[in-house]
Amino acid sequence: MFTKKTILITLVALFLQGAISCSRAVVTTPDVQAVSAERITLDPNDKVWDAAPLHSSKLILQDLVDPRLMEASTQEVFVKAITHGGEIAFRLEWADASQNDLPGPREFVDAAAVQLPTKIEASVPAPQMGEAGKNVEISYWRADWQAIVDGRADEIAALHPNATVDHYPFQAKPLENDPNAKASAEMRYAPARKLGNNRSGPRENPVEDLIAAGPGTLSPGPNAWSKGKGVRTGNGWAIVLTRPIPEGFSQASPTQVAFAVWEGTHQEAGARKMRTGWVQMLQK
Repeated sequence: MFTKKTILITLVALFLQGAISCSRAVVTTPDVQAVSAERITLDPNDKVWDAAPLHSSKLILQDLVDPRLMEASTQEVFVKAITHGGEIAFRLEWADASQNDLPGPREFVDAAAVQLPTKIEASVPAPQMGEAGKNVEISYWRADWQAIVDGRADEIAALHPNATVDHYPFQAKPLENDPNAKASAEMRYAPARKLGNNRSGPRENPVEDLIAAGPGTLSPGPNAWSKGKGVRTGNGWAIVLTRPIPEGFSQASPTQVAFAVWEGTHQEAGARKMRTGWVQMLQK
């Protein structure tokens, strides 16, 4: 049986618990505030990020062009930005219970991207991949590329440990003592790499640069300047993407930025993604 004293103690405890919870609430900014830092880092856990304001971007469906995404997955992405010298770095973090980093025709990988207008103008491009005459620049990170950079071999045996391979022509005995012939044979049986497809084969960078002038116009960027790194957190991913500071970006001249996230478990790829509209980015 509850007494008045017991009820009073319970109410006080609940009040204190609520006060503690409120004090721990995450404070976010309505825009992305890029602050000057002592250095640029690729480490999402570096203390240099502690001083950067946190922005929470709510993600929306890409339901404008085919193939559309009609069922929501990732709800939001948390963003920080720092600058140093001529570089800017973005730290993105989002919840994703599963790690999807295996390539293949029936595999879907986790990924994320940062998009910026090529030019800082009063009239910004359409947030959905830009528009004709108003290009956007995209830094695109993939979990399978990160796994290769982290040391996983880009080979059948590494990707599928239970698979067996009888023989590869470039592993023939006569080629063992002729490295040039062996390299030529390896390239002959890797047609994507031979044709210059930079999405195939070993990687040193889990990020690629892309440009677009509207949906369906995505192509490799003229400059391979972005770098990145992604790590698993307790409940998802935290990644860093770096690139040169947009030309003209300053305290007096803000710009816009947009974000996208692909969840492999949800079979998201290409245009099927969760995204944001333009978010104002300020130099602080």
